Amino acid sequence: MRVLVADDERLLADTVAEGLRRLSMAVDVCYDGDGALERIGVNRYDVAVLDRDMPGHTGDEVCRSLTGSGTGTRVLLLTAAAGIRDRVEGLDLGADDYLTKPFAFAELVARVQALGRRSAPALPPVLEQHGVTLDVARRTVTRDGHPVNLSPKEFAVLHVLMRADGRVVSAEDLLEQAWDEYADPFTNVVRVTVMTLRKKLGAPQIIHTVPRAGYRIGDAA
Repeated sequence: MRVLVADDERLLADTVAEGLRRLSMAVDVCYDGDGALERIGVNRYDVAVLDRDMPGHTGDEVCRSLTGSGTGTRVLLLTAAAGIRDRVEGLDLGADDYLTKPFAFAELVARVQALGRRSAPALPPVLEQHGVTLDVARRTVTRDGHPVNLSPKEFAVLHVLMRADGRVVSAEDLLEQAWDEYADPFTNVVRVTVMTLRKKLGAPQIIHTVPRAGYRIGDAA
């Protein structure tokens, strides 16, 4: 899942982003509405977490831009205003959900994950392919019943590949879906992560390189 966090409270924005990254999400951060509009013009996000009262373009304006773009990005608005009228106004803007500050991080995570599920075609919460079981909710992976300890980034890459269900996923798509905007497109981080993932999953190998195309999960060709 790729998430945009936009809030002028820098400590809050950075803390939320770091917490979401630990859950294997790719997160971009900005601190005003202008930066948010710039990023949504370049990147496609599953979920945008927007503070309503940002300087420059407000979160309301960014929300309107997103809901009118047809990208399918789900919007979670954050605000210090707790009144019913404020919540209704936020939802009338086209936002999918509304969270009042201060909030519990666990609640924000639950809302982001729920919105992320709505932004993409429905998938089962547990993916099973070629002896590998990936439980999205519990964030666990097993191979032939044996637990496999993966880093958040390895988990994210495996999740993308298993969602593809045997289709080839390019290195560029993996970089887009599992890393944030600061990832160097010329880096070998995708190749290295896939290599360590293969080692941890063990034999027989199920992640295959397709020359000049990318990677896929499946039996050997």
